[in-house]
Amino acid sequence: MDEVRRKMKKNGRRQGIHLIAELAEVSIGTVDRALHGRPGINQSTRQRILRIAEQIAYTPNLAARALSVSKASVRIGVCVPREIRFFYDQLWSGLLEEAHRVAALGVEFVNKPVHALGENDTQAFKDLAADGVDGIIVTAGNPRGLGPLIDEAEAKGIPVVCVSTDAPESKRSSIVCVEPWLNGHLAGELMGKFLPPGSKVAVVAGMLSAEDHHRKTAGFSDAFPRHCPGGKILSVIEGHEDEDESFQKTFDLLGRVPTLAGLYVNTVNCLPVCRALGARGLAGKTKLITTDLFAEMSPYFEKGTITASIYQQPHRQGQLAVRLMVDHLTRKVPLPPTMHLSPQVVMSSNLRLFREIKLAGTKLDDSALRLAGLESVPALKR
Repeated sequence: MDEVRRKMKKNGRRQGIHLIAELAEVSIGTVDRALHGRPGINQSTRQRILRIAEQIAYTPNLAARALSVSKASVRIGVCVPREIRFFYDQLWSGLLEEAHRVAALGVEFVNKPVHALGENDTQAFKDLAADGVDGIIVTAGNPRGLGPLIDEAEAKGIPVVCVSTDAPESKRSSIVCVEPWLNGHLAGELMGKFLPPGSKVAVVAGMLSAEDHHRKTAGFSDAFPRHCPGGKILSVIEGHEDEDESFQKTFDLLGRVPTLAGLYVNTVNCLPVCRALGARGLAGKTKLITTDLFAEMSPYFEKGTITASIYQQPHRQGQLAVRLMVDHLTRKVPLPPTMHLSPQVVMSSNLRLFREIKLAGTKLDDSALRLAGLESVPALKR
């Protein structure tokens, strides 16, 4: 770093890629290839250039990048659920924030949302592909139905990026998510360490047909008995992301097994489970590990109903899905097969450090957020 600073002083007014080229002692073309992921440069040189760019806090000029793509119009289709809003509002906010950022590049977004995960997403995907989009971002709630459609789109040169949940048997170009098996495994390890040997627990899933929910359940089922000797998973409930169904099935299970030591909710739909625990007088007695974070969860952390939650960075997922697709379509940057974010553990002590809690009280009300997000953004239209 000291050497970089010394050279920066020596090079005076040089800025941007010209300064990076001087510091790295390479050509401007080599810097351009390194920064944009293009071939024709060895890996050690690429890494050296990227380190220097980071050290001088280089950020590309969006206006210049817009000119570099000659204002060519790129159309990206987006098919993401609206419900459950606690998760998908955050995912949408990341998508929309990045849509604003790349508007100068001549990128147009075509929105075909579905009401809930796996609901009519095959038809929405067909509509997007028929609309002539250049790429599609989709939350694959129905991987079996979407798989052949994704393969067909890829064969036609339309790259597909899955976000949040995957269609792993398809030929999709990339997936952006918190790796679900690791997500569930982390929850299983925590639960196993919270409870005494021989404890009995249950899982509340959304729908096991969704890859995300299935893999989280598998990860939890693998980890829990490893960390809780003699521990058993008595039941896996599918709540189908429906609050009434999730409440009733959890309430009934707690009635049948009042000594249940723990519950793991592997979707964002945790509020009905919290209410079922309260209705049975088990809040704070049965260890509850949830998924993700939103403002309405705060009281349940404070009362001890929720012991911990596994945070999946939904806003960041939305940002990255758009960024990867835009960079690929406008600058030919290769799409990584996977972009896995690290799961984070939320507990009452660090609750207020997370984005969703910080924004609570300053964000728009729910209806206004949807209208602003889905109707008012110039870069994103139906």
